[in-house]
Amino acid sequence: MNEKSIIVGLDIGTTKVCTIVGVKQTNAELEIIGIGTHPSYGLKKGSVVNIEKTVSSIQASLEEAKLMAGVNIESATIGIAGSHIYSFNSSGVVAVKGGEITEEDVERVLEAAKAVVIPSDRQILHVIPREFRVDNTCGIKCPVGMCGVRLEAHVHVVTGAISLIQNLVKCVERTGVRAENITLQPIASSESVLSAEEKEMGVVIVDIGGGTTDIAIWKEGSLIHSQIIPVGGNHFTNDLAVGLKIPHAEAERIKINHGCVLTETVNQSAHIAVQGIAGSKPREVSLKVVAEILGARGEELFGLIKNNLKDKNIHFELTGGIILTGGGALINSLPELGEYILEKPTKVGYPTPFGGMTNIMQNPKFSTVLGLLIEASKSNTSNGKLEEYDSVNPDLIVKLSDSLKTVFREIF
Repeated sequence: MNEKSIIVGLDIGTTKVCTIVGVKQTNAELEIIGIGTHPSYGLKKGSVVNIEKTVSSIQASLEEAKLMAGVNIESATIGIAGSHIYSFNSSGVVAVKGGEITEEDVERVLEAAKAVVIPSDRQILHVIPREFRVDNTCGIKCPVGMCGVRLEAHVHVVTGAISLIQNLVKCVERTGVRAENITLQPIASSESVLSAEEKEMGVVIVDIGGGTTDIAIWKEGSLIHSQIIPVGGNHFTNDLAVGLKIPHAEAERIKINHGCVLTETVNQSAHIAVQGIAGSKPREVSLKVVAEILGARGEELFGLIKNNLKDKNIHFELTGGIILTGGGALINSLPELGEYILEKPTKVGYPTPFGGMTNIMQNPKFSTVLGLLIEASKSNTSNGKLEEYDSVNPDLIVKLSDSLKTVFREIF
């Protein structure tokens, strides 16, 4: 038997549920062996609003990934977002006992930093060290082994509503999969998209999902701020549906195929055919009108991001600029509009390719789920053992035979 540790990332978004299965090789490299995506039903702005529909969507995504990978999924690292997420910076100080800083001292100072009063209905998801200070020395990333008498930690704390976290975990566990870790989605996206140099320079990663836009701000290699804005790609689609008086599915098609946020870049005289409500005849709509509708929503989104940066007084510290990712980042001319409003270099960020299936996965909409897989591998979360994954999976044979029987039944 060929035994290898498998790890799983599960991104439960407002528009899609994506599962990715990876194998951790003996040389610590990751190999992707299975992916599964399914439209998400039951979530609104990142929060569960219908448990049954959410469970069904997760189950469909997991089944697809299982079939491709030929393994059984027992546990997964899941991503979380939503307007209930609240983050803040904190600090803590402890005295060093033996003169030399140990792992126990670091754990004590992190405990002291997160010992803040938070409402009883909230739970701490992450305590991320920004920097350590030993006596009067600042900017230390790892203080273990250093000499000193006073250890100080500055951390970024991420909290979420307990009930909403429990709802998401409940949906996952009802599919028979254990939620091993919960990771904030913009942190996961940063792992797959940003380089160490970009984190050091100071960048804002803007992950435009279906229901929310997730922001993570990095400076000197550390996360200094995170925020969830309850505006996402679905809002662009809804604006088109209302403005053009067309169904949501037709508005989504137009956004993907003809969407643009700058009227100057579209052919002013070009028109496209759009389908209204069922039974009505298609009609012509100017591309300029489409761009005006999407552009208004784009301006609002970047305006909210700009206000957020100014509120935190970090607008002028970011030399690396803005990096857009997520499925919503693929709307034409969005980086140009962002650069104009935010007055910072702006580009679309693609996940760094690794471990096979790079052509399929190298798309901004997979940034979060790839980041979750990286996070899972870092925490050494083993999902069990993969036995002979090169051989044919018996479950797959059963499913294929069932589908062949159905085909024959229909023909004869």
